[in-house]
Amino acid sequence: MESQNVLEMSGIDKSFPGVKALNDVRFTLRKGEVHSLMGENGAGKSTLIKVMTGVYQKDAGQITINGEPMEFRSPQDAQNFGIGTVYQEISLCHNLTVAENTFIGRGNYRFVNWNEINARTKELLDSLGIPARPTQQLSSCSLAVQQMIAIARAIDMDCKILVLDEPTSSLDEDEVQKLFGLMRELKSRGVGIIFVTHFLDQVYEISDRITVLRNGQFIGEYEAETLPQLDLVSKMMGKALDAVADVHTQEPVLEDDSVPVLEATALSSAAGVQPFDFRIRKGEVNGFAGLLGSGRSESVRAIFAADKVTGGEVRVHGKRVKLTKPLRAMKHGIGYLPEDRKGDGLIAELSVRENIILALQVMKGFFRPLSRRQAEAFADEFIAALKIKTPTSSTPIESLSGGNQQKVILARWLLTRPDYLILDEPTRGIDVGTKVEIQKLVLRLASEGVSVTFISSEIEEMLRTCSRLIVMKDRAIVGELSGSSITESDVMHMIAGGGRE
Repeated sequence: MESQNVLEMSGIDKSFPGVKALNDVRFTLRKGEVHSLMGENGAGKSTLIKVMTGVYQKDAGQITINGEPMEFRSPQDAQNFGIGTVYQEISLCHNLTVAENTFIGRGNYRFVNWNEINARTKELLDSLGIPARPTQQLSSCSLAVQQMIAIARAIDMDCKILVLDEPTSSLDEDEVQKLFGLMRELKSRGVGIIFVTHFLDQVYEISDRITVLRNGQFIGEYEAETLPQLDLVSKMMGKALDAVADVHTQEPVLEDDSVPVLEATALSSAAGVQPFDFRIRKGEVNGFAGLLGSGRSESVRAIFAADKVTGGEVRVHGKRVKLTKPLRAMKHGIGYLPEDRKGDGLIAELSVRENIILALQVMKGFFRPLSRRQAEAFADEFIAALKIKTPTSSTPIESLSGGNQQKVILARWLLTRPDYLILDEPTRGIDVGTKVEIQKLVLRLASEGVSVTFISSEIEEMLRTCSRLIVMKDRAIVGELSGSSITESDVMHMIAGGGRE
């Protein structure tokens, strides 16, 4: 009888200097299934995918496709055998058009018929409901649309195995459902899909089977319908713990006559956010809620002067200030962790230590460099405080998992001792355990007097963390909710224009 396994990996080992990333890992994928690969950041998921797709060469083990042993020396090798991959960080060319990104690297064409290429791209985009034009430059597309284009590119290459590494991290609920519909259609055609995500509800909505990795080792393979969600979290974390239940919502900060840490009036920016008023008090955690594209990120970028401010007034501790660039915001005690970790947060070529001290060094000025001893002391302090998993502070940050990279950026801003910290999607694309650590850290900072604005696509996460939510729609504030009785329904009704239920 023919095996139903389109992919089998067994005994996979992979090491990097100072790190055993994979140790005797196995994984199987059947034809026509969605198989979720789960584990905390640093568990080895991305490394296994990169071994599977020829980005990394395995140290030991075997890979078979439809029963045939394979050695992939490059991603092109894997692509030639029907493996299509969409990585967590979108790897498209922003300076090219949508059509050029869709077809780049596919065949050696001496002469390109652009009319045909654009027509085929339009047909593909229309079939998937992607709101983009073939001739549109990719940089003008939102992150969500860029993600969908990357997926469309993989699908159009007639892949038999589709690897989706955090494909929904930049998508709103409607776009997620479109993607799931597409995944179900591909399943019906016999395509095997490997799905990597940190959204547990999505795992159970779309998956047939689940494989769990922890610390680079295989923990188990399970039928999704027989594995309770709490058991999955326990296997990922290595302990029986309902971690989320251990996060306690911040109590509302009472309004009083004290001067807000920061107050903005009629603030607007070149990014198109409508003029808005905003205030935050000492020790308060508030948040901007709204659907993708509602203006959440644009609002906090205006506060930090990351986008050009076009109007309004800002007061810090009651004193009017002119924030024309991020450095001025930093010198007034404001820190900002951006939504796009890769594009705006990390300096991939630098070490963990250099990334941690970056903001403090900018504030001091590059003609007053920190000594090596000071830099190492600061880095070691925050590596320990935030439990950053790295061999040493000299390790290149690009070799760390996504969750640990996020912790490094957090450490960078905590080192500046901010009065007010803006966290835009600090838990996107990271595991359950690290999410909980960050949520607890936010509440601890608030208890120590730091003011925090917390933005997340997961409303439930914001309800656990924030005492006040500013609700946005179409780049304008439509209302505000506060108190421990706020529900997800309240937020959704306000976004929809129906007020609080």
